[in-house]
Amino acid sequence: MTQLTLAPLSNFDVGAVAAAAVAIAAYRLRALDASGALAAFVVGGATYGALGPRGAAVLLAFFITSVAFSRLGRARKATLLVDVGKTGRRDGTQVFANGGIAALCALLALWVDARYAVAFAGAFAAATADTWGTELGALAREQPRSILSLRPIATGLSGGVTRAGIAGALWIALVAELLQPHAFLAVACGGFAGALLDSLLGASLQLLRWCPNCKRATEREPHVCGANTTPLRGLSWVGNDAVNFVSTLGGAASAYALAFCFLPYFFSR
Repeated sequence: MTQLTLAPLSNFDVGAVAAAAVAIAAYRLRALDASGALAAFVVGGATYGALGPRGAAVLLAFFITSVAFSRLGRARKATLLVDVGKTGRRDGTQVFANGGIAALCALLALWVDARYAVAFAGAFAAATADTWGTELGALAREQPRSILSLRPIATGLSGGVTRAGIAGALWIALVAELLQPHAFLAVACGGFAGALLDSLLGASLQLLRWCPNCKRATEREPHVCGANTTPLRGLSWVGNDAVNFVSTLGGAASAYALAFCFLPYFFSR
């Protein structure tokens, strides 16, 4: 009688199951909508499949804190973040804008060059810096200032700089030491570079509108008051998701460049 033997599960098999569980949980907690849950499954499955549990730890360090901080002080944020383009449940575009580059880097780390693991963490460091800057910066006493003019801007509007963003990049760099020892500085600098790029694009090319009723700048159309808005500055096709995508790309590229130049001993070419 032939005995049936089961093939061992690969990281991609385990990653698919784990990513599905997390995506379903996030959907039930109303942190993600249906498209966001599907995108999270793809990003999570690729991350675990390529980098294993240590890569998943970096992803979860971003995702869990982002969800938790978005719920912190929710009542106060409802009155403060009235001009932010997207609030509430994250959709698929937002998930891929924050995690798509990181997922690609995870696969490249498996198939091409181990240094892409540092780029993976750099992308999430940039995404975390942006998310913490918005969610925690909204609760800070200090009003954010434009990176270009240094003038105070409305809480949550793109183009501002906050201390919380720096803390977010450092947090991911610390967790990433589990994935790739000695890469703390490269990941942290990647996060800083991505956050800086995010603020620069948010203060210049990202579309900003004007509400004639409330006499204030906003990213929403229509505004929360119901009035239609008019373009104030920026490009019509550059929204917050596009800026986030480019900033994570900048974070990944910066972290990879530092790993390539200054950490050759720890990586195979």
